[in-house]
Amino acid sequence: MLLVMYKMLNMQKKLLKVSRQLVSKDIEYWDAYDCNENKIGFDLIRDEPIPRDMYHLVSEVLVSHEDGSFLIMKRDLQKQSYPGLYEASAGGSALKGEDALEAAQRELLEETGLHAYSWEEINTEITHNTIYKSFVCITKCLKSSVLLQQGETSDFCWLNREEFLSFLDSKWCIPAQKRRLSKYLGIKLTV
Repeated sequence: MLLVMYKMLNMQKKLLKVSRQLVSKDIEYWDAYDCNENKIGFDLIRDEPIPRDMYHLVSEVLVSHEDGSFLIMKRDLQKQSYPGLYEASAGGSALKGEDALEAAQRELLEETGLHAYSWEEINTEITHNTIYKSFVCITKCLKSSVLLQQGETSDFCWLNREEFLSFLDSKWCIPAQKRRLSKYLGIKLTV
């Protein structure tokens, strides 16, 4: 009888472990940070409220081609924020265990299919619960090789510097992105 109970307990433990693994595949975990950008040993979960005085890390990447042009991506119409607007970056939340550059590289690959050979951090901005790290990268890809990520992006375009600066100052660019990128580009834009 004791042996049967032991086997049942072991089986329950295994089932519990498997069910946790199945559940965690659908849950996105983030590291929590303090306002000084230090990890604080607490996990945040996507779509759950972020506790007061805690922050999550978001990386965004301005993609430049070695010919000097810039990539802009049209946000999918189903996106909750800024549907149909163009953004001058690939980006998103850093997953648990990633640093800002690792998150930027992953997001670039996921959202565009591109790799870059040069990376530079260009800006940090802290809002009420988010630490934004902005990077610029340089790629030498075939411009037609950009891949669209279903549910994220629906179109893309490469712009020369003059066109890109006009885009940043247009109604088609996300306002917060205008502010962050104008610091790097050293220009004044209407936000």
